[in-house]
Amino acid sequence: MPWNIRVRDRSRRPRSWIPGDGSPDAGSSIVEFCLVAILLVTLLLGILQVAFYLYIRNVVTASAAEGARYAANADVPVEAGAERAKSILEQGVGSGTASRLTCTGGTDEGPGGVVLSFVRCTGAIPVFFVPAGDVLSIDVTGHAVEEGAATPGPA
Repeated sequence: MPWNIRVRDRSRRPRSWIPGDGSPDAGSSIVEFCLVAILLVTLLLGILQVAFYLYIRNVVTASAAEGARYAANADVPVEAGAERAKSILEQGVGSGTASRLTCTGGTDEGPGGVVLSFVRCTGAIPVFFVPAGDVLSIDVTGHAVEEGAATPGPA
């Protein structure tokens, strides 16, 4: 018969949900969340630092290659390539990070006696999330074939 149906009072919580009920697991979820959150934040900051380092390294590599191509032009001094790389660095990563890097230019002999101009950028960038200073080193070199340089003919 429908008159015998018991309606449960939903306003009352079960006894195990009441705080301070003496259960040995009471409050452990907050502690576990804090421990896991510390690990996840540390992992996230490490991933961001690696991403930042790779971005800076790609910009430095591209600017060194562009500086070497500029220095390889006829009637352009080799030192102008290093200056060009430095100005591209300032545009790409900002003057603060670019000031930590030094770019130098020069010429070198490549395979088969080809004259190459090169721009080398070296330095270190800071670790953002740990006060350790400039510890991540960068050393890249860009090469380009010098215009108007005599190349040996076939033997």
